[in-house]
Amino acid sequence: MLDQSLEGFPKSYRLDSGLECEVRPLEARDETPFWEFFQAVPQEERMLIKHHVHRPEVIADWCSKIDYGRNLPLLGFVDDQVIGACTLHQQLGGWKRHIGRISVFIHPLFRGRGLAKSLVQEVIQIAQQSGVEKLEAEFIAEQERAIQVFAFLGFSDLLRLEAYVRDMQAVSHDYVLMGMDLTTDEEYAGVG
Repeated sequence: MLDQSLEGFPKSYRLDSGLECEVRPLEARDETPFWEFFQAVPQEERMLIKHHVHRPEVIADWCSKIDYGRNLPLLGFVDDQVIGACTLHQQLGGWKRHIGRISVFIHPLFRGRGLAKSLVQEVIQIAQQSGVEKLEAEFIAEQERAIQVFAFLGFSDLLRLEAYVRDMQAVSHDYVLMGMDLTTDEEYAGVG
């Protein structure tokens, strides 16, 4: 199913500002522009990312061990520059195997143009086609704009915990877990 979902890529998008953007899954050849993408992120925002994306070896590892079944990063490009990334994270076994998690990040110079919304919508569609039943997205409370985008797309608050997580500088933040149910009533038709 996943292979069929990826057959339509790359795709072209016209962002709200009229800017043309190409969207496609991460490839090994994207190591340098993907690393440069994260270097453009202001330090105070980079501290909120769960991984040490300022380290080239982290990005090199991601690009050399691509496994779309576990982590499917969709990248937005303008020319050869990565301007956005949205990833579908999945556990292939265990008690959360039916749940996918979405993370998204947009280059600071390209925010507010509809790219995050477009990327998240693509990932939701891929998740549905891949049989994922539920989606989650994690935030800290200060990520108000991202929380608004996900709410607009159909995610709702599942949990809010005060001072529950810490950024890379060990500063505590409120944790927000949002979720979306991908099952439909039609899937339950005839079950009695």
